[in-house]
Amino acid sequence: MKIAVLPGDGIGPEIVAQAVKVLKALSSDGMKIEMEEAPIGGAGYDVAGDPLPAATLKLAQDADAVLLGAVGGWKYDTLPRPMRPEQGLLRIRQGLNLFANLRPALLYPELADASTLKPEVVSGLDIMIVRELTGDIYFGQPRGIHINADGEREGFNTMRYSESEIRRIAHVAFGIAGKRNRRVCSVDKANVLETTELWRQIVIEVAKGYPDIELSHMYVDNAAMQLVRAPKQFDVIVTGNIFGDILSDEASMLTGSIGMLPSASLDSNNKGMYEPSHGSAPDIAGKNIANPLATILSVAMMMRYTFNDEATAQRIERAVKKVLANGSRTADIWTEGTKKVSCSEMGDAVVAAL
Repeated sequence: MKIAVLPGDGIGPEIVAQAVKVLKALSSDGMKIEMEEAPIGGAGYDVAGDPLPAATLKLAQDADAVLLGAVGGWKYDTLPRPMRPEQGLLRIRQGLNLFANLRPALLYPELADASTLKPEVVSGLDIMIVRELTGDIYFGQPRGIHINADGEREGFNTMRYSESEIRRIAHVAFGIAGKRNRRVCSVDKANVLETTELWRQIVIEVAKGYPDIELSHMYVDNAAMQLVRAPKQFDVIVTGNIFGDILSDEASMLTGSIGMLPSASLDSNNKGMYEPSHGSAPDIAGKNIANPLATILSVAMMMRYTFNDEATAQRIERAVKKVLANGSRTADIWTEGTKKVSCSEMGDAVVAAL
């Protein structure tokens, strides 16, 4: 297994270091794992003047899978847009053709009290959000800021999707639903946006090939409300890039902390980039208090989706469950009566449980 390790910025290096501990523990058990590290985001800009250095992209392309920390930081906010850390993230997704973003929102029973919602609303929560990752308004052209006919500055972006882009992400969602509870909710804004009117039409067409999967539709504003009102009604949610970005962050808080949510971004052959759903959190970087569990659980997703090793994926997940059951908590999920631990201590605890 050749894994490109891209720690990134902010808390990225701290949390990735804990996931690397897990990979090294698996390697000591006999798994053949090769890891090589490279900079991305602000770290890439600092080293090479580019948020995605050519050597980093080549390493990622040559690897079987990519482990990513997070990108971004305040000191890069004044850079020209093409040089900002987030552009490195968008470009590596494009460069690896990672079109399917999987974001599970799973509530561990031990963390029911850490959620901001009532335990009876979120207990048993298990949602998979399937987000299209390489299209939509983030990539559509034309885009920019110009002076309009009235002499005012005007910003503009283009939301667009092709039929083939919608079909392939819909197939991913239906395939995942077939291994879960056989329900897909497609989220759009078809009453207002022609782009998502086409989205709904294509999803309905794809659904005909999956007669055993129940398909429903929901406007994105209603979906945002329903995730808070009655989140357990959902099984698999499939949606576009910008809606998925927003809804998956909302869903993360149902689980107690965004620090608990892993993610996978896959190409058509299940090669993937694995990262926590959260950002670089520069305000706590270097303090050894970040929650590494989302990153560690991303390694479990790597084993499941890229390496087709369900047994190892479940082994990692069981180790995380054991640590939580034993009462260890980083600051973001700490509650009265549990043991507050540092980022590195949480990593050590998972390795011990493994």
